Amino acid sequence: MPSGASGAASRASTAAGSAVRVDVDARAGLATVGDVALGVNHAIWDSQLGTPAVADLLGDAGVRIVRYPGGSYADIYHWKDHTAPGGYVAPDTDFDTFMAGARRTGAEPMIIANYGTGTAQEAADWVRYANVTKGYGARYWTIGNENYGNGHYGSAWEADDHADKSPKEYAAQVTAYAQAMKAVDPTIKIGAVLTMPGNWPDGIVAAGDQGSWNEEVLTRAGAAIDFVDVHWYPGGSTPAEALTKTAHIKDAVYLLRQQIERYAGAGAGRIKISMTETNVDVGRNTQPGALYLADVYSGLLEQGVFTVHWWNVHNGLGTVSTVAGHTDYGDYGLLSSGNCTAGNTVCQPPLNTPFAPYYALSLMGEFARSGDQFIGAGTNDELVSAHAVRRANGDLAVLLINKDPSSERTVTLNYHGFTPATGAPSVLSFGNGDTAISTTADGQTLAPYEIKLVTLHPAAPPVAAPKAPGQPTATATDSTATISWPSAGAGVKYEVFRQNGGISEQLGETTATSLTVRNLSPGRRYTVNVLSRDGAGRQSASSPPVTFTTGTPPAAACTVKFRDTNDWGNGYVGSIDITNNGTAPVNGWTLTFTWPTTWQSVSSGWSATWEQTSRTVRVTSDGALPAGATTTAGFVGAYSGPNVLPAAFTLNGTVCTSV
Repeated sequence: MPSGASGAASRASTAAGSAVRVDVDARAGLATVGDVALGVNHAIWDSQLGTPAVADLLGDAGVRIVRYPGGSYADIYHWKDHTAPGGYVAPDTDFDTFMAGARRTGAEPMIIANYGTGTAQEAADWVRYANVTKGYGARYWTIGNENYGNGHYGSAWEADDHADKSPKEYAAQVTAYAQAMKAVDPTIKIGAVLTMPGNWPDGIVAAGDQGSWNEEVLTRAGAAIDFVDVHWYPGGSTPAEALTKTAHIKDAVYLLRQQIERYAGAGAGRIKISMTETNVDVGRNTQPGALYLADVYSGLLEQGVFTVHWWNVHNGLGTVSTVAGHTDYGDYGLLSSGNCTAGNTVCQPPLNTPFAPYYALSLMGEFARSGDQFIGAGTNDELVSAHAVRRANGDLAVLLINKDPSSERTVTLNYHGFTPATGAPSVLSFGNGDTAISTTADGQTLAPYEIKLVTLHPAAPPVAAPKAPGQPTATATDSTATISWPSAGAGVKYEVFRQNGGISEQLGETTATSLTVRNLSPGRRYTVNVLSRDGAGRQSASSPPVTFTTGTPPAAACTVKFRDTNDWGNGYVGSIDITNNGTAPVNGWTLTFTWPTTWQSVSSGWSATWEQTSRTVRVTSDGALPAGATTTAGFVGAYSGPNVLPAAFTLNGTVCTSV
């Protein structure tokens, strides 16, 4: 049963502002933090790359992986002579200098092999130099950077000397690169460049292609790769808009995993996801950038992305403005470049002065440690985000983010599957305008634009708890799902929970290693965990999650086929085929479905009357649909985030078969 709120961090306060309920559920296990979770980008045009001062700052922030040689420069960079024709290369930024800095930081390298103007042999020689000659043990290698930006879809910023700039050619070259590089060191991991679902050119099928960039690359090169590499610059014209974009993460990662499973062939489950560039358009150096970093790193890592990298360590002065009451230099860097505008009218702080996102990264280093398991957390306030981890020693840490620039919040923490020890928790804070992370006794008041990390000890040590079950699997129909898992040992029973924000719902319990759950809704996504409990009533930590989507009735009175027939990146022409499987005509019909997200809509429609209320769409017609006949209605759809297509439809109240 859920435990009540307890501990100093959960007591109500009358001195603070609006009350916010935060639920943290130790039974709702998410991804486990890996050894290279926190990363940043280094670039060969940065004269501070590899310096002791920078290496130490990154190490202090908990950075465990650094990417080289820097974004689009990777596709013009030749490592042997340390040149990048057409670009600037700063002194003392060669590969060995980079590796010396990475080692001082305590970080692994992630290396981008030159796809645009390089060769598979050049990449293989780099592997040989790095891992055979020098013994650096560089595990992670990606083939190129944003190679879909080579002009194939109309926009060209990425160098690409190949005559064929299609995803088909990229996939063929990825396979060739992987073969050549793994012939030198078979232990390395190879990554292929994909696009983040909901971001251009996701969904677009160019002339001559059989599918989108992701579909083509995964279909043709899936067997050769170990991970996929995506970037995410979600945009937003104001800080408030930018900070809403983190709500896209769960659906975007879900869609990307679906693409991997659908197109990458046998063994696709081994393919991981890396996010090697992200940043904001507004407030890059001020508190909105810090809030975004904390929220997006946490959101991606809890969904199983194995590494997340900020762009960039240094980047230089951009458009100067005032954001959240402080000067923002429009600089993508974590650290100041120390440069000035023309005429020295505005100058950045001294070189290597940390900007606000650096401190958010440092809080992430305290929060998400290798081996920690993210667990479910939710709030009743859309301007307050909460993320939580359970540590191996039983401690629970909660990261709280107030996205309101003008009002504080009073937070009440409620724990489920966890009982905190008495006494005050440990609390770290970083607020708007701060120049350091501070320790505070107040774990319940969030000032405007403040981030807090609250860490609690358990009431009882976890050493006597039973073993957690291993990775569950699920097989679903339209209304049932059979959940199975490896045995956690003799003498335990198992409890199966469905995740629901920060409060899980128990679906059942058994002494067997599988459970069939009934009365599920068709076409709905579910995430479940399994926990074990011994005869003394002690509950284990959570299993990893398993996510599945129920189907639709296999032999319904109607069949619906929903198609995206022509996509342009933020909208598409859609088509819905409706078939009457009955023996009698349907005289007048209403088809109803619900968009999975709030950022999807119908712009216009034809061959029926289209109406949308909130997320629910009703398509109506006075016409007859004879027995065995099919009718088609079309529409223009719009989306401003991951375009998760609806999976369940009803015709005159009857759930149809979806195909």
